[in-house]
Amino acid sequence: MIGLSSYAGVMESLMNSAEEQQPSSLLANKNQKPKCVGGFVLVHAGAGYHSESKAKEYKHVCKRACQRAVDRLKAGALAVEAVAAALVELEDSPFTNAGMGSNLNLSGEIECDASIMDGKSLHYGAVGAISGMKNPVLVANRLLSEAQKGKLSAGRIPPCFLVGRGAHDWAVGHGIPPCPSEKMATKFSLSAYKRNKRKMELAEKMDTGHNQAKKRRQSSENENGSGCLDTVGAVVVDLQGNVAAAVSSGGLAMKHPGRVGQAAHYGCGCWAENACNMNPYSTAVSTSGCGEHLIRTMLARECSAAMQSEDAHQALLDAMQNKFISSPFLASEDRVLGGVIVLRCCRCVEPQPSQNIQGILVEFLWSHTTESMCVGYMSAQDSKAKTHISRLPPGTVPGQCLAIEGGVCRLTSAVE
Repeated sequence: MIGLSSYAGVMESLMNSAEEQQPSSLLANKNQKPKCVGGFVLVHAGAGYHSESKAKEYKHVCKRACQRAVDRLKAGALAVEAVAAALVELEDSPFTNAGMGSNLNLSGEIECDASIMDGKSLHYGAVGAISGMKNPVLVANRLLSEAQKGKLSAGRIPPCFLVGRGAHDWAVGHGIPPCPSEKMATKFSLSAYKRNKRKMELAEKMDTGHNQAKKRRQSSENENGSGCLDTVGAVVVDLQGNVAAAVSSGGLAMKHPGRVGQAAHYGCGCWAENACNMNPYSTAVSTSGCGEHLIRTMLARECSAAMQSEDAHQALLDAMQNKFISSPFLASEDRVLGGVIVLRCCRCVEPQPSQNIQGILVEFLWSHTTESMCVGYMSAQDSKAKTHISRLPPGTVPGQCLAIEGGVCRLTSAVE
């Protein structure tokens, strides 16, 4: 195991002041209302393989996603609205495997997964293997918001997770316009599909040994995007202390039609939970990687639970090692591939206490066992987002070691 600790892009003075803060409950006085708005967002463009040639594009889409979320926060939106806005930007990019430009399945079709969770209400919405929707996260978000309205006619329980044609028809019935699947494919995704199909056909004709097949498979992963595992996601906290998380994916290239990955599964793709009497910290998590590995370990929820420990950095390191890499549920796997972004926050006591000032201490981290992971982050006080492509050290084996980085930020607001 390798753990890389780097609190990136955070001013030393901010780190020092944050260390002096003492956590207190995020349950705010109901009679106090923030006078200003804002918050913090952390996004990822996938854990997998990010070539140097496309690094600029990945960073640029992360910056746009952060800005989109911050704009919503500044306009007074809650965390769940801001995180959905960030995901829309990530899905619209042709360089990510979500929404527009998603991987094609064995039948040459695009089927997407997405989910979103609101830490305030603890409601969750998800879609799996949905086709013909430009922004699957908007369908997931609509499922969440509709569920919050209560029971349907005749006392029926509203759905929180829909798949396939049923998810598509539900979305159209609730005013979300469809998008022809052929318009969602890009030149890159189509060429990758044709390349993958040729390699699969060739592999089926060849009589090869296990080792040769394994080498060819690993080489194929880095060459064509089947190893990119570039699910996208975001986590957000608003100035009221509410957290939210979301995730979206086109799934593995050449997947079987109908396959649903971790991006849609409860506790696997994302998790968000406001602080309560039992938990002093609000937490939000979004994952990326091999969906089957993330489903079998419920990594999002495991990381969220770990964040209630005093040392966030060590807690995430332990969770990734013990609950993922060394998980007994993945004992048969040679390489365990995945990544997470994590945000946790709490109210903090100001150095000079004032009844008119509230502060929120935000700790944000990312960790991955894949070759690389692209992230971006921004607070409402920042003029622009910061981006970073985290990579494993040369010579290390993806799936058998991990990298972990992060930072801290303190948000303040006046109250009346």
